[in-house]
Amino acid sequence: MIPILRKNNQPVQVTDNKDLENEYEVASQWKLMWWKFKKHKLAIISAPILTLLLIISAFAELLSPHVPLERFSDYKFAPPQTINFTDPETGFSFRPFVYDMKEEMDQDTFRKTFQEDTSKKYPIYFFVEGEPYKLWGLFKMNTHFIGLKDADAPFFLMGTDSLGRDLYTRILHGSRVSLSFAFLGIIFTVILGIILGGVSGYFGGITDTVIQRIIDLLLCIPAIPLWMALAASLPADWSPIKIYFGMIMIFSIIGWTGLARVVRGKILSLREEDFTMAARLSGASHIRIITKHLIPSFASYIIISVTISIPATILGETSLSFLGLGLQAPVVSWGVLLGDSQKLENLAHHPWLLWPAAFIVVAVLVFNFLGDGLRDAADPYK
Repeated sequence: MIPILRKNNQPVQVTDNKDLENEYEVASQWKLMWWKFKKHKLAIISAPILTLLLIISAFAELLSPHVPLERFSDYKFAPPQTINFTDPETGFSFRPFVYDMKEEMDQDTFRKTFQEDTSKKYPIYFFVEGEPYKLWGLFKMNTHFIGLKDADAPFFLMGTDSLGRDLYTRILHGSRVSLSFAFLGIIFTVILGIILGGVSGYFGGITDTVIQRIIDLLLCIPAIPLWMALAASLPADWSPIKIYFGMIMIFSIIGWTGLARVVRGKILSLREEDFTMAARLSGASHIRIITKHLIPSFASYIIISVTISIPATILGETSLSFLGLGLQAPVVSWGVLLGDSQKLENLAHHPWLLWPAAFIVVAVLVFNFLGDGLRDAADPYK
């Protein structure tokens, strides 16, 4: 198969390997990185999935059929409903619908269960009016992307929890908290890692020794017990927003060490290069040399380190919230939602409570695959 390349946005047919080699020789660094990144199929697949997760977290209020604190007291622990297109009586329908649910008592276990009531069906509509909410806390709206026109009818795509709250709605809202937690935590981690790693590698001496010993001290303490100890030290009377930012600072204080060592190693190898010496001779300050000359030369490695560190932050927040030491209700995050599945009895009878775990697995895999692709693309000459 003859490869097709592009020059000046026009397709060019490559007739032999020599033309292909010439195209690679004149290609820019970024173009080489893009070609190498495209070869990583899992990273290419992960990029649109990550984009979808970010869109869901940004527009969670609009995409949700209900509001996260809305309770349906008659449908506690209701199972996920099936979206139907065919009905035994009316046949195929282009508009999807769900059946009503009725509560029954299991005569053997005396446990309440829900069964579909095929005598009543509710059509599903897009952009329906429902409970009012504030989009991004600013714009008051009552339009939901999907839902039923009958506000009292059951519509639970992923079932409900012990209080009768729609799990699908809460998962969408939880994505905003969990993903924003990861991104904000990484921002503070990058700031600390670049500053302390840059100072350590550039100045050396006693400064380097002190910073490296601090890193050694933090690395020798197991991460999870350290997270738990610091999270438990947060005041119990703090508001949810204070707990949220307190947790972010905890993860940043612990997580900067790996990036700092990468930055230190890169700066140690570059601080004696000709371009660094030329900047010194021209009178550039130490801060300018570090920020304008050294750090940009290995920015791709920083991006890769950040991408790979995000899954660890998501898992850390989820673990602490699941154990009751992190974010707490009424905050809605994936870790908080998984707290309902701690009891084996609940999990055995209501397995849909594990739906948040599926979103966590997808998010972690997407970031890992994307990080692998960026890591391979960072060195396109291999």
